[in-house]
Amino acid sequence: MKKNIQVAIDGPASAGKSTVAKILAKKNGFIYCDTGAMYRALTLAAIENNTNMDSEKDLLTLLNQLVISFNQQVDGQHVFLNDRDVTLLIRDNNVTNSVSKVSAYKSIREEMVLRQQKIAESNSIVMDGRDIGTVVLPNASLKIFLVASVTERAERRFKENISKGIDTDFEALKKEISDRDHYDSTRKNSPLVQAEDAILVDTSGLNIEEVVLKIEKLMETAI
Repeated sequence: MKKNIQVAIDGPASAGKSTVAKILAKKNGFIYCDTGAMYRALTLAAIENNTNMDSEKDLLTLLNQLVISFNQQVDGQHVFLNDRDVTLLIRDNNVTNSVSKVSAYKSIREEMVLRQQKIAESNSIVMDGRDIGTVVLPNASLKIFLVASVTERAERRFKENISKGIDTDFEALKKEISDRDHYDSTRKNSPLVQAEDAILVDTSGLNIEEVVLKIEKLMETAI
């Protein structure tokens, strides 16, 4: 494989992007960049600092004071906010329900994109999010758009939350995912859309191993 390979994985919430991206990165020796975790880290900081989430200016001021980084550990990649491990905290429901709003601001996305592109400059990378193939890595070696039904995505998130001891209402979760799909797809700045040269991969009915295998075959052809 050539140097500095970029694999962009986009798609709606709970389509399996992060899980698949982590496995692909580890198997191929690439860096993994969880862009969603970066927006979640900012959202967590905003909650903890009582920052007005209706103020784009206040959020940008806060972001400029934050260092968001990743570190690979024995049990997987951890997310750090100013050297504090927030890997579990950023998955809290309060963060999940506010991250779409925080990530929709133009100046916030512009700053995050700059940070993400810097990470990708000197490394072969697998990056997942909402606008990787369209905005962050428009020249990526391979672009994947992962999808799955709302019900299946809700079931995945429900099982994940229960396994982590997070009390979750399934019907409420389905509504949250559906609402987030609508919000992410209709927002003004960098809406969730499939890049013209992205390959659609429907993960409905497939387990993680099957999805990974499918994308690996596409990598062999594209890279």
